[in-house]
Amino acid sequence: MTRTLRSFLLTTCIIGCVATTPAAAGPETGAGGESPYAEAKRIIGDVQRIVTPDGVQEMYRVPLGGIDQWISVRGADRDNPILLYLHGGPAAPMMPAAWTFQRPWEDYFTVVQWDQRAAGKTYLANDPDAVAPTILIDRYVADTIELIAHLRETYGKRKVFLLGHSWGSIVGMRTLVEKPEWLHAYIGLGQIIQPGLGERIGYEYALAQATKDGNREAIVELEALAPYPGGDVRGGRIDRQRKWVIHYGGHSAYRDNSDYYFASQRLSPDYSEADRKAIGLGSALTLDRILGQWNDVDFREVRKVEAPVLMFMGRHDYSTPSRAAADWLEQVEAPAKQAVWFEHSAHFAPLEEPGRTLMALVTRVRPLAKAVGDSEP
Repeated sequence: MTRTLRSFLLTTCIIGCVATTPAAAGPETGAGGESPYAEAKRIIGDVQRIVTPDGVQEMYRVPLGGIDQWISVRGADRDNPILLYLHGGPAAPMMPAAWTFQRPWEDYFTVVQWDQRAAGKTYLANDPDAVAPTILIDRYVADTIELIAHLRETYGKRKVFLLGHSWGSIVGMRTLVEKPEWLHAYIGLGQIIQPGLGERIGYEYALAQATKDGNREAIVELEALAPYPGGDVRGGRIDRQRKWVIHYGGHSAYRDNSDYYFASQRLSPDYSEADRKAIGLGSALTLDRILGQWNDVDFREVRKVEAPVLMFMGRHDYSTPSRAAADWLEQVEAPAKQAVWFEHSAHFAPLEEPGRTLMALVTRVRPLAKAVGDSEP
């Protein structure tokens, strides 16, 4: 097993997305080789089935950037505005966990989940050796713009909502800057402004909590990283920082792990065991390649954007600390902007505070489309 894959399986992927741990893994198969989750997945799939006459429930491959990439499109009414979710990672798809929170969204939006380049279903659909040289931030941005063009044409929309989560917020912000005319608004969730800044804030938080707790193991491990981030977080450095950020509730508020999130993936009606296992393989392929481009990311000098922007910020998020996003939002000029705080969330507001996330989407985001006539009658 490579160091990258081993570190992924033990702790986190690049930006606050934690891998499946032995505690969350559970049995692979039941008696006779059948998945022990098969019946639960069937029930969840039936409960979640879109049955409204004007609804949409589709999962298919889209050619983007020279490879096939998988998307799921779900909504109760095709006239609703489209919301495209850019997952974290860079290879940690939200599709297998979306069943835990997304169904209520689908009454108000047509929600698109996308397994990005080298993630989940898309990893399995392509030759990893051929994809490896294309693991470039610019390529992910180009893929996103191509996908939005596909959605606009296929579903008859002039604009979409774009939600960037964690790693996806880097791609989302770049898309906001490059293609604002295609966006009703951009929503940053676990927004990254400048990676080194966020890494330092998270590190200082973890060290302060460990010192307060008298946790010698954590103190020794964290102090060994100093100065952190120090220009390069490869070689397992980011993993050791995240280990203690997670332990002290900076990934899931009031919890010392995020096993609930990974366990939920096993019940997804849209994901096979092979799809789920591909998440770790995709992280191994992408992690160090993206970290090598890390220092080129900096949105602090973006002072004006041409589409509305909202920041959904977890008060306890120290994986991608909210302070930097709040400071950026305060100084940026935009057609409209809003700061939305989730007081009992860290990095996963849709799972940690699902009701409040839904209300924010319905009362703050959706009206931006309704104002220009993009909503159901």
